[in-house]
Amino acid sequence: MTLHPLPAFSDNYIWVLHDGHRALAVDPGEADGLAQWLQQQGLQLDTILITHHHGDHTGGVAQLREATGARVFGPARESVPAPLHRVEGGNSFEALGVRFEVMDVPGHTAGHIAFFAADVDGAPLLFCGDTLFSAGCGRLFEGTPAQMLDSLTRLATLPAHTRLCCTHEYTLSNLRFALAVDPDNAALAAHASHCRGLRERNLPTLPSSIGLERQINPFLRSHEPALAAAAQAHDPASSPDALGVFTTLRAWKNVFA
Repeated sequence: MTLHPLPAFSDNYIWVLHDGHRALAVDPGEADGLAQWLQQQGLQLDTILITHHHGDHTGGVAQLREATGARVFGPARESVPAPLHRVEGGNSFEALGVRFEVMDVPGHTAGHIAFFAADVDGAPLLFCGDTLFSAGCGRLFEGTPAQMLDSLTRLATLPAHTRLCCTHEYTLSNLRFALAVDPDNAALAAHASHCRGLRERNLPTLPSSIGLERQINPFLRSHEPALAAAAQAHDPASSPDALGVFTTLRAWKNVFA
């Protein structure tokens, strides 16, 4: 199986998983670029996965489905282009011979889901939309801090070698914030240098891994003393518990320049 992040818009990725003949696409916000790439590669679109309802993740679904007959799997409790197979946490299905488990991960949107495969060529794979980013997490457009923290905590329990496939190239801006919050984190500093080199060569910083994110992502580490200290230094009224720290960090990131 081959995993490919296809750039779309200014900073999106449409993740494509293929076996050399059939392809699966995740969150195709636009159709034409993906269709052209599939044709160039000699691939037939078999399956579309949708993590949430935002237009930059769903805008190409109807055109692609009509052109290819691809099956579509998407969130049970969000308004996404029908017809589709509506799925929610606890459901599973097979695509391209891969077994996907659905996880409910509300926070960015109310009905956001993620797709986890325990074994794709020997390693787990996670398509998580806009819930978890490398060194960051999604904005809370519809969910609460408690919901997002719970979603992130559950994603963080996945195997360390799980490949993290989020759908935006936000890594450098997330790393700038993470370094401001956690300046003494050697793993974070090293990864920031690595990612700057990748982007200078116009290469993606993704996929990341769950193990790496446990080390560098402040939104997965709100239970740690260094992050609690940073949150309270930024906002002395911040509660020192994990939810209070997470809430302060997310609000701080919203206004971080």
